[in-house]
Amino acid sequence: MTSSAVHAVLGYVVGRISDLPTVGPRVAIDGPDGAGKTHFADQLAAVLESRNRPVARVSIDDFHNVRALRYRQGRDSPMGFFEDSYNYDRFRNDVLEPFGPGGSRQFRRASYSHATDEILVPAFETADPASILIVDGIFLQRAELSANWDITVFLDVDFTETAGRMALRDGTSPDPDHPSMHRYIEGQREYFRHAHPQQRATILIDNNNVHAPRIIRG
Repeated sequence: MTSSAVHAVLGYVVGRISDLPTVGPRVAIDGPDGAGKTHFADQLAAVLESRNRPVARVSIDDFHNVRALRYRQGRDSPMGFFEDSYNYDRFRNDVLEPFGPGGSRQFRRASYSHATDEILVPAFETADPASILIVDGIFLQRAELSANWDITVFLDVDFTETAGRMALRDGTSPDPDHPSMHRYIEGQREYFRHAHPQQRATILIDNNNVHAPRIIRG
């Protein structure tokens, strides 16, 4: 059951989206790994659809680079995690540009197979001209992407909390200071230093308690 606090925060974000002058805006749900981005984006999409607003849901995790590129700076490299995780050219061409002003709304939902480590070129899908694009993922306010969003939501969660959630989800260490977590935690801190996503987000939400999120700024 969704709590009243979650309902309130989702309602606020929906209101901000509805106030945008853009038809079919592009919405980023940003935050550290384990912040609850995918779940929040799915909930947001469900609320919008319940109000008869068409939605296209995409995750940047379906636009990873192949492993050889992701680990070319070393399996433990934080800079490799920050710089080489995603294929931003494909993501812009296949998702952001089709949903931009005057875009075709013909988009691809993925460019990579996690199961086979292969590049994908799936058939185009055609979204409703008024579709709201909702994308979840890390690093969404990088320089390569930041100008393409009409609204950005950042879910702010402490690394001590996200590490615990990732441990339950992925079987990783619950200790953010564990050596096995160095690549991921420090790579995300690199993102914070470069992009300042908390400060630049349209809406900043404290999501340390997923049942009681709190709008910090918006």
